Formats: sequence, structure tokens, C-alpha cells
Amino acid sequence: MNEIAIYPSLKNKVVIITGGAQGIGESIVEQFIKQQSKVAFLDIDEKAAENLVNKMKLEYKQTPLFIKCDLKDIDQLKNSISLVREKLGSISVLVNNAANDERHDIDSVTPEFWDDRMNINLRHYFFAAQSVYKDMKELGWGTIVNIGSFSWMIAQGGMPGYTTAKSAVMGLTRTLARDLGVYNVRVNCIVPGWIITERQKKLWLTDEIKKNQLERQCIKRMLMPEDISKAVLFFASDQSSGCTAQNYVIDGGIVN
Repeated sequence: MNEIAIYPSLKNKVVIITGGAQGIGESIVEQFIKQQSKVAFLDIDEKAAENLVNKMKLEYKQTPLFIKCDLKDIDQLKNSISLVREKLGSISVLVNNAANDERHDIDSVTPEFWDDRMNINLRHYFFAAQSVYKDMKELGWGTIVNIGSFSWMIAQGGMPGYTTAKSAVMGLTRTLARDLGVYNVRVNCIVPGWIITERQKKLWLTDEIKKNQLERQCIKRMLMPEDISKAVLFFASDQSSGCTAQNYVIDGGIVN
């Protein structure tokens, strides 16, 4: 699990990752650091972000650029992306990762909460893409990787705002792929199954749930953040140059 492929096309490329301080995002940051990309990540959790920056500096002698950003504030998002461009150069890779899978039942949802779920799980994906694609157009090359979720595919309940937003990520991926393909900008979506992050361990993972999950998976181990981040590298690199508008599921082979 510790071995990684090296993608020469990613060396020195400017990469932005949203929600990069923890979980899957943290792993994505680390994988791009290993590729010697110029990495920037946006997150609202300043403490976790600083811990990650220090870890990368210690282990790889390379410091990612962290910018504190509330992704629900689109003006702040656009300003943060402009700052990345100013400090690191034109942006070649965008990874739209940030999301929040807070559980909620139908009766608890208000219009304000619904809008908030769209804002945190979907809206910034579009506006980040809108803010970076002209860089990619000028470079003649670029990739956008959106992180979706298999929750809506398996009809998971208990969080309708989240699953609705995540299902829309697939539609956004395909329409952006059509609009941006003429500029040699590829847009793909990676769909994680149940990935065991520290958040999952803390909030939901039990021995019984783990047993049930493994019974459903073809692969008999729990999936980890690097299972997603390694795939992100592939779709961000030239090795996937013929791939766009795809929805790529990584769930261990769920059998319902």
C-alpha cells in the first residue's frame, strides 16, 4: 500500500485541492507532494491544515501552500484561487474534494439547511472550476477531478441533502467535460465507497458495521484514503489522457 506510481506529467504542475486538511483530502495533498507538484490546498480548519503542512515539510522537505477559506463564500474562494495563481503560477489541476456528510432526517430539514448542504457539497465545485479553467485553456492542458459519493447510488438514507448534492456532482462532471473538452481540459469524477477516515472511525465505525460492509464488498478489507488519492493522481495525469466525463467508482466491489 505504500508504493506509488510516479507520473512525470504532474511534476511541477500547480495543483489546488479543496478540503485538503484531513481525511481523503489530506491523503490527496500528500500524494501530489510525492509527485513533486506545486500543491495548494484550501480548508477552513486552520489547526489541522498547519499540522499537515508541518508533516509534509518534515517528511518530504516540501511545503504545500495552505490558504484558509470558507468554501461557502464564493468571493473568498475566488480570491483564494487568485492568491494560489499569484504565488505558484497558472493552475493545471483542480481537485474538488471538500464536502460534509452530516447525517440528517427528512423532518429536520429547513430551506436554510437544504441550501447550506448544496453550498458545502456542490456549489463551490462549479465556481472553483469556473475560476481555474482559463488557466488550463491558456496552458493547453488541464484536469479537474471531482470527488463524488456512492451513497446516492446505493440509495442510502439519513442524509437527503448530502446525497442529492453528491448525485449532482456526476451531472456537473459530465457537462463541464463537454464544455471544456475543446480546450483539452478533462473532467472526471471519482466515487468513493466507504473510506475509513478518522472521522468515520470516530462517528460511525463499529465491529458490526465493519463486518456487514466486508460481507458486501468483493475486496475483503476496509478501504483507506490512499485508495482514493492514488486514483486521483491517475485521472490528473497524462496517463488518463483519453478519459473524461467519467464516473469512476472505488467501493471495493459492493454487491447488494
